[in-house]
Amino acid sequence: MAAVADHLKAGAVAPDFNLNATPDQTISLRELRGRPVVLAFYPADWSPVCGDEMALFNATRHEIERYGAVLLGISVDSVWCHTAFADNRKLHFPLLADFEPKGAVAKSYGVYRDADGTSERALFVIDEAGVVRWSYVSPIAINPGVDGVLDALDRLPKAASPKEPQ
Repeated sequence: MAAVADHLKAGAVAPDFNLNATPDQTISLRELRGRPVVLAFYPADWSPVCGDEMALFNATRHEIERYGAVLLGISVDSVWCHTAFADNRKLHFPLLADFEPKGAVAKSYGVYRDADGTSERALFVIDEAGVVRWSYVSPIAINPGVDGVLDALDRLPKAASPKEPQ
């Protein structure tokens, strides 16, 4: 299991990835350059804490988007599992499948759990240049909430400050 101390910290360059968001659509970190990105790694679709965490992110996604940020959920589940989970939970942000090779992206961020083949419950805020500006690994059974993410977005340079509603 990846030790919590091994996860990427502020100042590290965020590893690029290209993961499926749907069976025929991928998202790469590189294509999101110029915008802040929030990565929410979670162990598995359908688990109670993960469901609550993703529902909370869904409920606050507009606040995250006010910073011009892109919100992405990532787990080792397949794209088909993500599709069913997102439909059931009415999630309106991409869930990316770190499925094959299993956990490769979680490993590159230092949050893969070898013991059970899932990822840690981890959050990363990445700036417009692709640098990690904040990261947090929560105990696996605890929903970390979104306050840390919003605080980190608020501390980004002014280009990423909240936009006033139109």
